[in-house]
Amino acid sequence: MWLLVPWAQDILDAIERGEVKLSEYELKQWRLMHIGAQPVPPALIKRWKSVFPHHDYDTNYGLSESTGPGAVHLGVENIDHVGAIGVAGFGWQTKIVGPDGITSVKPGEVGELALKGPGVMREYYKNPQATAEIMKEPGWLLTGDMAESRDGFIYLVDRAKDVIITGGENLYPVQIEDFIRANPKVKDVAVIGLPDARLGEIAAAIVSVKDGMALTEKEFNDFCLELPRYKRPRKVIFAEVPRNPTGKIEKPKLRKMYGGDALVAQQNGIGI
Repeated sequence: MWLLVPWAQDILDAIERGEVKLSEYELKQWRLMHIGAQPVPPALIKRWKSVFPHHDYDTNYGLSESTGPGAVHLGVENIDHVGAIGVAGFGWQTKIVGPDGITSVKPGEVGELALKGPGVMREYYKNPQATAEIMKEPGWLLTGDMAESRDGFIYLVDRAKDVIITGGENLYPVQIEDFIRANPKVKDVAVIGLPDARLGEIAAAIVSVKDGMALTEKEFNDFCLELPRYKRPRKVIFAEVPRNPTGKIEKPKLRKMYGGDALVAQQNGIGI
């Protein structure tokens, strides 16, 4: 079964509310739960396996410029590395590079994921400047995804453009979102950067609460006390989390709605 993160969450929520009764369905042939297109919260897979303990789990990673998924693959045998996107797929090479877009960083360090393989595009049509920005050496495609390598597996950290810099510290929203999703009252969450006169940016959490439940700001902040202090959201907004048709959070829309674009404009010297 191919799923996106919000679909899996909706199915589990409907089961918990009693709207979907598994006894009414024939599920013997439903053997594999497969997610792609976005980082996968480990807490979601743990929750899914508690409801469907006999399901295997797998994920693939890719992008349009690499002819879709398959460049990186986890494999059902690696369920103990849930949260990772996996290792290079057949015929592919991967590396995690620093700011120059070429030099590999050390294992455990965060950098940008680069791909090389048979599916990498040749160029953006009639746009050599855009091509040069993501292909700084022949055959290697810069994905725009920040990642790190641990135990030989690649883990997505966040999109480069979504990284929040607060008081000189880099915050990766996906890591904070994964933590918050473990709260049993949270249906969905997005973390974005908002402008702050002292710190440059602060992390703000847009939280969608499960139907029929209530979550106060104090409860939310108390839950986040387990996070390191610098990673705790400084602001919480209770609202729906917008997603596009492929299930990805529309963070540019959220930044525009709640003020994050003002910071980008300020950094680029654009008057507000």
